[in-house]
Amino acid sequence: MKYGMELAVAVLIIIFAGIFLYQNGVIQAGLGEGEEAWGGADDGAADLIEASGYEPWIEPFWEPPSGEIESLLFALQAAIGALIIGYVFGSWQAGRKTA
Repeated sequence: MKYGMELAVAVLIIIFAGIFLYQNGVIQAGLGEGEEAWGGADDGAADLIEASGYEPWIEPFWEPPSGEIESLLFALQAAIGALIIGYVFGSWQAGRKTA
């Protein structure tokens, strides 16, 4: 079989995704309305900091008008960083081939 390894990897990925989605459904079914199982640590940390009575020293000079704009700026920052890293590695690789 020519594509045996690729087929095995694809089957394993599908099995893993199925198990994950099943477990996620079981976990979500056990929660109440408005609760999220995969909330992350950011919200918990922010709540803990606010409960301790901490007051920020300064306020941000500009806040994006929406979460979508904030996500766009984050993605743009990641893309610029990826371009810079790609350029550096490309230049490094080209320099090795010409030397």
